[in-house]
Amino acid sequence: MNDYLQKILRGQPINYEAFLKKLPEAFRRRHRELFATEKVKGNRWLVFILDEAAFKELQAVAQRPVSRVDAAQKGNSHRHGTEVSFLLVYHEGVSHSRPDTVVVGTESVDMGFQQARSVLVVENERNFYQYAQMLDFAGEVLGNSLELAECDVMLGGGNRITRGAILDWLQGYEEVFCAFDYDAGGLQMFSTIAASLGDKARFVQPRDWQPWLGRFRNTPDSTERFTRAISLAEGLGFDSLAEAFRSTGKFMEQEMILDE
Repeated sequence: MNDYLQKILRGQPINYEAFLKKLPEAFRRRHRELFATEKVKGNRWLVFILDEAAFKELQAVAQRPVSRVDAAQKGNSHRHGTEVSFLLVYHEGVSHSRPDTVVVGTESVDMGFQQARSVLVVENERNFYQYAQMLDFAGEVLGNSLELAECDVMLGGGNRITRGAILDWLQGYEEVFCAFDYDAGGLQMFSTIAASLGDKARFVQPRDWQPWLGRFRNTPDSTERFTRAISLAEGLGFDSLAEAFRSTGKFMEQEMILDE
């Protein structure tokens, strides 16, 4: 958005249709009152400011927020990442079903336990609660028995696991096992983690998907999302998973792991 606004101020042509799509709805509804345009070539237009006061207001809205509060004041707190994140973790010192909490800030981490050698990051809350079964599953498909004494279990759903401060914290583990949904979203999360952690990150999946094909029951929301999942799987070297997508036309949600 700021790039468009700067070009308008400098008198440079822009793709006006693309600019309109980025405008906040309140400004988009009034764009004919705010701007006049002159087509110069193709999809490039010179844009002239008709309402200076409204333009300054738009500039203020478009500025990158410096904090979550600032973003909320500008109308959307999600435009800025949180300065602190809370993680739920099962570890060797937990003797009941209630997980421990880790507070991850941009410059500090507050935790009441020592990190194990490895961590199993579980996307779904129900699967996270069934952490013992998930450790068994992960150990089986990875070919290496996993116990809570050596492997913490962390809830990582909602893309929180891909936040920069959390990825930095995960560097403290020797191995990061990722148990996500077998779909475009899960593969995208893993791709982001692998880009940051390199070989430390491992995707939890069966070597042979044939016995699991009956559990692929989630119909993709769109063709684009389906083809994206295949592309991600192939790009990550998960050819067997890509073939499972193709043969079923569906995704597998991680809850199906518990459907014994």
